[in-house]
Amino acid sequence: MRRGAPPSRWFSETEMQVQFFDLDPMEIVWHGNYVKYLEVARCALLDKIDYNYVQMKASGFAWPVIDMNLRYIGPAVFGQRLVLRAEIVEYENRLKIDYLISDLTSGKRLNRASTTQVAVDIASGEMCFMSPPVLFEKLGVSHA
Repeated sequence: MRRGAPPSRWFSETEMQVQFFDLDPMEIVWHGNYVKYLEVARCALLDKIDYNYVQMKASGFAWPVIDMNLRYIGPAVFGQRLVLRAEIVEYENRLKIDYLISDLTSGKRLNRASTTQVAVDIASGEMCFMSPPVLFEKLGVSHA
């Protein structure tokens, strides 16, 4: 999803419909609810690679979000059908995921975002400076 970069082989797309409870007084999706939409997209992607939060915990690692960046392009409104796309763009030392939220019908882009997560050893509480082998296994790649 990065401009000029080839697409990653690790991506997921899911659809959702904007609900009334996500709107602000201006009758558009409140900006903070996009974080929830990113989580929906991220979980679909992590399910696809069989390494969602339950599997992460079972492997001995937590993966907290340490950075998040959102760019609002256009508003989403009640009843609108959205496509939420998440794509892994970095994994060696951290898990960086890029997102695109767009209108299902027109394809119009509404939001671009990225999150960065790092592995933390649950037993020691220490941050890992390299992603643990389990992530490489889930992605089907070898590691150094």
